[in-house]
Amino acid sequence: MENKPTSQPPQHQDQQPGIEQEMTPRPEYIRQGYKGGDKLLGKVALITGGDSGIGRSVAVHFAREGADVAFTYLPEEEQDAYETRQLVEQEGRRCLTLAGDLRDPQFCQSIVDQTVQELGRLNILVNNAAEQFPSQDLQEVDDEQWLDTFQVNFFSFVRVTRAALQHLQEGDSIINTSSINAYRGNQQLVDYTSTKGAITAFTRSMAQQLAEKKIRVNAVAPGPIWTPLIPASFPAEKVAEFGKDTTMKRAGQPSEVGPCYVFLASEDASYITGQALHPNGGEILNT
Repeated sequence: MENKPTSQPPQHQDQQPGIEQEMTPRPEYIRQGYKGGDKLLGKVALITGGDSGIGRSVAVHFAREGADVAFTYLPEEEQDAYETRQLVEQEGRRCLTLAGDLRDPQFCQSIVDQTVQELGRLNILVNNAAEQFPSQDLQEVDDEQWLDTFQVNFFSFVRVTRAALQHLQEGDSIINTSSINAYRGNQQLVDYTSTKGAITAFTRSMAQQLAEKKIRVNAVAPGPIWTPLIPASFPAEKVAEFGKDTTMKRAGQPSEVGPCYVFLASEDASYITGQALHPNGGEILNT
């Protein structure tokens, strides 16, 4: 087993979303020596928020397993998106980058249309994009922030899924990024955690709705993972302690989460739907 960093230097980014290129150390998106097995050969995947963090890890893992990849990002994430596109293309796969704002319902529809038009089909949808704004007091979180958090973290999932259902067929799959917080709560992230609870309920309900069509719907619920969202969300001193309260005493790397998506997207998970995988460093949850 390769050694993973047990801590990171204090750091903070003043903008959200965070930028992966500005992080120290840089997250590991795929472990050295990961060997693809053509588990997703010939598939086409669409990933929201695929430019960095977990989304980048999923994109590179999918490409190494044989899939062509489309992913969304915000215009201010252009550098990260360019790097991820290079990583996918280095795996010998096609990559479509889609800049825009998932708060816009028309963008949610257009990214599906463009993926099918440019890459020929859609087999795997990964709803992943998210934002979070910590607050210790519910009274400080106004309606505007609640609506914004739900627009990005939940309504985009609904809208992109709805558009994708025009193209998904038997054997295809949907994977939603939830969070450990949906299962244990988080006093500083009440609005964010509420969106993740909604995603868990959405995943279970859509799994039931799509079972007859043989389309599987699952979730991944990560614990503390070293992604740009962390230095962009928390003060530097908290970033330095990030992940130390887990059983494994460290934050996880995106490379330790990406394979969960490969498994759920592949035929290895053909009898799994409505479930969540929990890469969280050892916390036992009542799921």
